[in-house]
Amino acid sequence: MKHLIIYAHPSEGSFNHAILTTAVEGLKQKGHDVVVRDLYDIGFQPVVSSSEIIGGIGEDIVREQQFLQWAEVITFIYPIWWTGMPAIMKGYIDRVFSYGFAYKYVNGVQMGLLKGKKVIILNTQGKSHAEYASNGMDQALRLTSDKGIFEYCGLDVMYHLFFESVPQSDEDTRKEWLYQIADMASKA
Repeated sequence: MKHLIIYAHPSEGSFNHAILTTAVEGLKQKGHDVVVRDLYDIGFQPVVSSSEIIGGIGEDIVREQQFLQWAEVITFIYPIWWTGMPAIMKGYIDRVFSYGFAYKYVNGVQMGLLKGKKVIILNTQGKSHAEYASNGMDQALRLTSDKGIFEYCGLDVMYHLFFESVPQSDEDTRKEWLYQIADMASKA
C-alpha cells in the first residue's frame, strides 16, 4: 500500500519523532511504499495568501495535493498544543485541503472529495486521558479533527490514538507505546 505520513514536530529528539521512526520502519518492513512530509523539515509555509482564497494555489500546494492523491493511507503525527494541532499542521490543512480538491458544495450540499482513502491520527499530549475526559476535551479533539476535517473531506478515520502525559511518562511506557505503533504498522 501507499502510505503518506504528514509529520509536525520541530525536534528530532521528541517522542513524536520516535513515533514517526517506528511507523516508517514498520511500514517499510512490510513492503509498503512510504513518503514522509516533515512540515518543519521542508519549511512548509502555513499562512494562506489572499490569492489562495480566490482559488490560485502555488506549486508547493499542488505538490502536496499530488502526494495526497497518490496515498491510500494518510497518517498524521503531531502533538496536541493548546488543545489543538500545531499551527504548521493547521496551516497545512488550511492550504492543502482546499475547496475543489478536498471538498466542494453541490447545490448547497457539502461533498468530501478524498473518498476511498484511510486516515490514522497519532497525537501526543501533556495531560492525562482522565484530565481531558473530565472536561470533554477528549471528545472535542476528536470532533474537530476527525469529523470537522478528515471525515468532512471524505476520508475514513481508521485510528485516532492519544499518547497521554508524555512529558511525565517513563521509558517502559514509551516502549509499550512504540510497540503499539509497530504492531499497527504491521497490520496496515
